[in-house]
Amino acid sequence: QVHLVESGGGSVQAGGSLRLSCAASKYISSRRCMGWFRLAPKKEREGVAIINDGRGETYYADSVKGRFTISQDNTKNTVYLQMNSLKPEDTAVYYCAARRVCGGGDWGEERYYDYWGQGTQVTVSS
Repeated sequence: QVHLVESGGGSVQAGGSLRLSCAASKYISSRRCMGWFRLAPKKEREGVAIINDGRGETYYADSVKGRFTISQDNTKNTVYLQMNSLKPEDTAVYYCAARRVCGGGDWGEERYYDYWGQGTQVTVSS
């Protein structure tokens, strides 16, 4: 069983930055996708950013493009989410997620993910 452990959440004012980290307890696969979803009050959980280990491709929600950057350190089985120019609407619980075999067009569909972290709160005040 793979465990995902998130860190780096917190509170920040609008325009500020935070960096999230997610460490997998062990190697998943050379074809894995790993990244972040978020759940805001009164909204459905949505995909934020995902990185494809094998191809190095990244996928972003339109709402975060140009502000968030996902990266990985394969030696540590860890992915990072650098969040800049944060907005109050970015307030949510952010969940790390991973799947053994990466898709493409379905990257934002949570039902395809095999492993989930416990979530970390990000709060952006105006």
